[in-house]
Amino acid sequence: MESPSSSKGCMDQFCTFLRSHKGIILAAEILGCIIILILYGASYSPGFSSLAIFMMIYCIVIFILFTCNIQQQLTLIHWGWTDFIRALIGAVAFLITSLVVLVRHRDGAGIAGGVFGILTGILFGYDAYTIVPNLRKSHTAAPTGPADGI
Repeated sequence: MESPSSSKGCMDQFCTFLRSHKGIILAAEILGCIIILILYGASYSPGFSSLAIFMMIYCIVIFILFTCNIQQQLTLIHWGWTDFIRALIGAVAFLITSLVVLVRHRDGAGIAGGVFGILTGILFGYDAYTIVPNLRKSHTAAPTGPADGI
């Protein structure tokens, strides 16, 4: 039987991950998606809220995976690249849709949603930027000595 001090509870893991740099960024992305969803839902352009819903669900799934350290158990998927692609798609998609909303729609909630979309797109871009150094792993040099069998 494990002692209580050797294993962390679910809430302890959640709080620990939420205090990390990656946890803060993911929580801010989820919060940004919720704000955009509310603003686009209140505007004349509710069709753009589907991007906020998709990215919010994707961020929540990644947040849960990283909180519970499931990415260390599922080694079939390269989680660094998965997270990078998520952040890159979120950055580009939010910037494009936010610019479209700001150019085409003139209601207050749509403009506020566009501004928050640009800010959230910048946040997703920053997340992608912080992931890149983790993707660059040092490779060991191949041995260049004489072959044994020759």
